[in-house]
Amino acid sequence: MKILIVEDESINASRLKRLLEELEPNCQILGIIDTVVDTVAWLKSNPAPDLITLDIRLADGLSFSIFDEINITCPVIFTTAYDEYAIRAFKVNSIDYLMKPIDKAELEFALSKFKSLSKTETSVTNITGILKELIHKPIYRLRFLVTYRDGYKSVDVSDIDFIYSEFKTSNLFLKSGTIISIPQTMEELEQELDPNIFFRANRQFFIRAESIKSIANYFNAKLKIQLKLDPEREVIISREKTPFFKQWMDR
Repeated sequence: MKILIVEDESINASRLKRLLEELEPNCQILGIIDTVVDTVAWLKSNPAPDLITLDIRLADGLSFSIFDEINITCPVIFTTAYDEYAIRAFKVNSIDYLMKPIDKAELEFALSKFKSLSKTETSVTNITGILKELIHKPIYRLRFLVTYRDGYKSVDVSDIDFIYSEFKTSNLFLKSGTIISIPQTMEELEQELDPNIFFRANRQFFIRAESIKSIANYFNAKLKIQLKLDPEREVIISREKTPFFKQWMDR
């Protein structure tokens, strides 16, 4: 059994490797990778492993973006400290979803499921198709209900130009120039917003293609974005996120 471990915390990676080798003494650990970019590069340049253990939050973003870059046909066991990604995980090639710290018995059960798939020669493609039929497509947020004077008002997502975080508060910057604070964190918004419309440029910003005035090269292979409605606000896209941003824009 050839296994690829994708995990950005060295302690968790070492523990997972040890547990796998204890449960499957004959397994071969092909490598331990800690970023989305490096995982995509590895999968493109190496034969597919028999199994991938995949952390969800990596050093450069959510591992779900790996599936946008490459067609993964082997089974995946997701490992994470967060339970809110379970539904999303089973839309791809997931056979289990393990919460950290990884329990040895739960990992053993996940490996037994993997072996069962192999014995019955049930293809992951078929399993994924069944799961897709059972699980609804993601429903992304259409509007925000925000406080207004002595009551509330509704703000359509289509009226938002970009979203930014400042002093641990998330803010909607509307196309009208109005700024409205909302209680959701940027991490929560990442799950609620349609990724085809909003791109998380960094920890502080979600931007839309229409909100961009210019894109310039920046030092160390980064990009600098100038916004149409707020050109003085600096939006930097990291070197790791740059290829994903380019792909998002070029479609």
